[in-house]
Amino acid sequence: MSVRDLNPRRQAERVVRWNEERIGAYQGIRGAMRYVFPDHWSFLVGEIALYSFIVLIITGVYLALFYVPSTQQSVYHGSYVLLQGEQMSGAYRSVLDLSLDVPAGLLVRQTHHWAADVFLAAIVLHMMRVFFTGAYRKPRDLNWYIGLTMLGLAIIEGFLGYSLVDDLLSGMGLAIAYSTAMSVPFIGGQFANLVWDGPFPGSSRLFARFEIIHVFIIPAILTLLITVHLAMIVRQHHSQFPGPGRREQNVVGTPMWPAYALRSLGLLFAVAAVLVLLGGLIQINPIWQWGPYHTYLSENGAQPDWYIGWLIGALRLMPNWEVHIGGATIIPSPFWGGVLFPTVVFGVLYAWPWLERRITGDRAIHHLDERPRDRPIRTAIGTGFLSWVVLIFIIGASDRLFFRLDIPYTSQIRFWRIGVWIVPLLIGGVTLMVCRHLQRTDTHPLRGWEGTIVEAPETIDGAWSGQHVPSRVDAATPGRGRSEEDPPPGPADERGRTP
Repeated sequence: MSVRDLNPRRQAERVVRWNEERIGAYQGIRGAMRYVFPDHWSFLVGEIALYSFIVLIITGVYLALFYVPSTQQSVYHGSYVLLQGEQMSGAYRSVLDLSLDVPAGLLVRQTHHWAADVFLAAIVLHMMRVFFTGAYRKPRDLNWYIGLTMLGLAIIEGFLGYSLVDDLLSGMGLAIAYSTAMSVPFIGGQFANLVWDGPFPGSSRLFARFEIIHVFIIPAILTLLITVHLAMIVRQHHSQFPGPGRREQNVVGTPMWPAYALRSLGLLFAVAAVLVLLGGLIQINPIWQWGPYHTYLSENGAQPDWYIGWLIGALRLMPNWEVHIGGATIIPSPFWGGVLFPTVVFGVLYAWPWLERRITGDRAIHHLDERPRDRPIRTAIGTGFLSWVVLIFIIGASDRLFFRLDIPYTSQIRFWRIGVWIVPLLIGGVTLMVCRHLQRTDTHPLRGWEGTIVEAPETIDGAWSGQHVPSRVDAATPGRGRSEEDPPPGPADERGRTP
């Protein structure tokens, strides 16, 4: 084989020719290779979520080979001395053995756990970018709904994942979930009995059911939704920020091959490497410290993973309000924080594209994103709503603040029952003023430079001179501050693509 035959271009041509001769895929491959991606770092957050999901699938397959979904109790006589003689379920025993006795088992399990946390964090950050830039507007509102559905399924998937371990921490989480399910008006008892297959802690089939949902059903739905999500992006093309050469009818950026494909592969390997490093170097969910779950045990200071913290905060915050009719409790107190609160949060997010379209009357098709400052009311509402959820998330750690900082627990709850409504209004008001100020000044707080250039005198006795330089603004991009570090605008006919 000659050096010429090893040329990457010739190899790619051979692959394309092979496909064309057999399945006639040349035009499709050619179009995919010429697809243009916008050049902005914020678009990579969605890719981080995708690559974290890939790591989740790979590590999850390995873990499923060793997990035993059994509630049958046995006495432990394994390698971990501190738990010898303890009664534990087969599920807990299998994960304990996986962590301590299976080669690379702990590394894979912790990498899987970190990947789940990063996956959810990346989805949240990605949706924040979409919201604050208006990228959910027509025709991408359907993709907004798909992303929200993926977020909800990912939260359930993560909760089921660490519930399968049957350690003390996850057992208490299941007890809270059972109480929340029971609080659903009129059907709560039947619903909880259906999911747990009987009164808490459930029947021997509980973990087998959870495993099927966690390993097969939700990952399959997520894979389908991700596929549809990406297909719609390719069909509609990426939205992009306004800038030189950028119009509603084109996309300016980097083509798929070879530039963006190699960049994206590098990000894939970087995400996988960071997750493996986290799994190997930073401990997470040390189940041997919590011990097995029994209904007569509890753990002081138990905290769930971060994506469940906002629900725990809502349960802690709500007073003991119950609705009674004829001596029967129609709405128990866990309903307000465990059912109504997440329903309101997701309900508002699902309804927002329709609400904005209804209020503004804007039903046009948009392919250019907006700067948050250019829609100050939307940005103010978004930051206020986000801070409301974040504050309730922080309240979930009120017992930890009491333990670490000696701040009375009841005082915290009483304060935040009022503050959780006032603080988001203040944050939204400040955000509105900042956005309008940035609109008037047309500057970027993190881009551009304003100051005085001082020149030294040519002689010792000479005078120093100074010249004030205002923040530079790119005239070709109304409302965008531009510094000398910004790349020069490229010609639209070379880098743009018309859908």
